[in-house]
Amino acid sequence: MLSSFKISGLAALSLLSLSANGALVSVPNFGANPTNLLMNIYVPSKLATNPAIILALHGCSGTGEFYASQTKYNSLADTHGFITIFPSANHDNGCWDVASTKTLTHGGGGDSNGLANMISYTISKYNADPKKVFVTGTSSGSMMTNVLAATYPDVFAAASGYSGVAAGCLAGSPSSSPQAADPTCANGKVIKTSAEWTSVVKAMYPGYSGAYPRIQLWHGTADTFVSYANLAEAVKEWSGVIGLTFTKNVTNTPQSGYTQMVYGDGTRFIAYSAAGVGHTVPVHEDVDLKWFGIV
Repeated sequence: MLSSFKISGLAALSLLSLSANGALVSVPNFGANPTNLLMNIYVPSKLATNPAIILALHGCSGTGEFYASQTKYNSLADTHGFITIFPSANHDNGCWDVASTKTLTHGGGGDSNGLANMISYTISKYNADPKKVFVTGTSSGSMMTNVLAATYPDVFAAASGYSGVAAGCLAGSPSSSPQAADPTCANGKVIKTSAEWTSVVKAMYPGYSGAYPRIQLWHGTADTFVSYANLAEAVKEWSGVIGLTFTKNVTNTPQSGYTQMVYGDGTRFIAYSAAGVGHTVPVHEDVDLKWFGIV
């Protein structure tokens, strides 16, 4: 859905013009790209041996280049030696497709397929660790984060989504953008049981019997654009998929006004409720890196 991240054409061109090692660069050919996504990659000058990869996904009307400039992942990459990928969705008002059957199916030829291929390219080219591949995103990017965790659980080890919706919430919508999407999902009106959500996820990769990524979710209680009610649905979805029950709330974590909701022992699934925060919850990069196990 809509994000506050927007960028002028001039600024985007300026960022794309950087080509030295340790700068965000465009990758025109990364393999099969069925929906014509744009790939931008940041490889730090001091790259770790068998580095980790973070795929970071912008919100609607945004770009990968601008999302990179608005987050701290690249500066943290300089410190810790991991690789970042900041792709761009150049269709549907700059929103990721989280609605079509193609993108909601493993190997289906949608946006999720192209993003997974960016990961395969990066692992091969930079000898990255396939067990240390992570995904995060804001708004529409968070929606795709959930979709990728469902469609490519064998690719991603962990995920952190900000102000999104459950994987499959927008299934069947004519669009994924706020201008044309069925508003039922964004308004928090798609309600399912945990078992029903689990079936939705399992259907995206039929026959898969392995583990699903560690999931961390964030949502603001004052979000009226992507309703806060969607956090409860995503919690039902991933607690069901991973097979965990609620354990406890930890208040004022990681900061004042935020409540950490712990499931199981807190190592596989947690969620953050941000009191009074609208759309979107600010990115907490340091918390993400701890969740991913990079620091």
